[in-house]
Amino acid sequence: MSQIISVVNQKGGVGKTTTAVNLAAALAEAGKFVLLVDLDPQGNATSGLGIKYQELEQGLYHSLSGQVRLHDVVHNTGHAGLRVAPATPDLAGANVELVNVEGRETKLAEILSEVSHAYDYIIIDCPPSLGILTLNGLIAANHILIPVQAEYYALEGLGQLLKTIELVRTNLKPDLNVLGAVLTMYDSRNTLSEEVMNELYKFFPDNIFRSVIPRTVRLAEAPSFGQSIFHYDPSGKGSKAYERLGREFLDRFETNN
Repeated sequence: MSQIISVVNQKGGVGKTTTAVNLAAALAEAGKFVLLVDLDPQGNATSGLGIKYQELEQGLYHSLSGQVRLHDVVHNTGHAGLRVAPATPDLAGANVELVNVEGRETKLAEILSEVSHAYDYIIIDCPPSLGILTLNGLIAANHILIPVQAEYYALEGLGQLLKTIELVRTNLKPDLNVLGAVLTMYDSRNTLSEEVMNELYKFFPDNIFRSVIPRTVRLAEAPSFGQSIFHYDPSGKGSKAYERLGREFLDRFETNN
């Protein structure tokens, strides 16, 4: 069975989708079979790997609503071993449509159970909110990864996110594990980045990844070309940083799981 990891932060612009896409690509480059689930109606993880979600007839929404099997909406990517369950514009409607559905918070877990045997890792890119889709992402996951931007305001709301995770643990999924936080958009020349790192240790005293993602234009450019950083700038700082994160990520699972 696969390890399922939700990449979560309700604050937008913290490098959440960048981390989901490039961590998934890093794991695939390391020889793992990976499914990236785009749970964000904006579809950035989908387009960031070269899939034009506007042209798709079916996507994750159609699986969540029971119209098709998840296997039937999955697409290959430019990385061997990496597939995507794409978001389409219809997914935005799921926030409303699922509200009155029985078992609404477990719909994603149910459809992932059909395919989890086929993948080593399933990475879920959650929306930048704490709504019903993100709740589905939390309950479907075994582990939570929280990207945090190296800016002061990025720490705001982190306490709320951790309280939400604790509520999910208490009421719905006791074994949900916070894998840790990864610092993104880090600039070593900026003293604020160091201060944010120090503050993070208050939230995650034992669970901060040593691999830090730098602020680089190449990481920002890559999605507009429909490529992961490994294809867009394979020898750059961004690809090396996500390669290190992938290795550290795998080391944690080999050691602790």
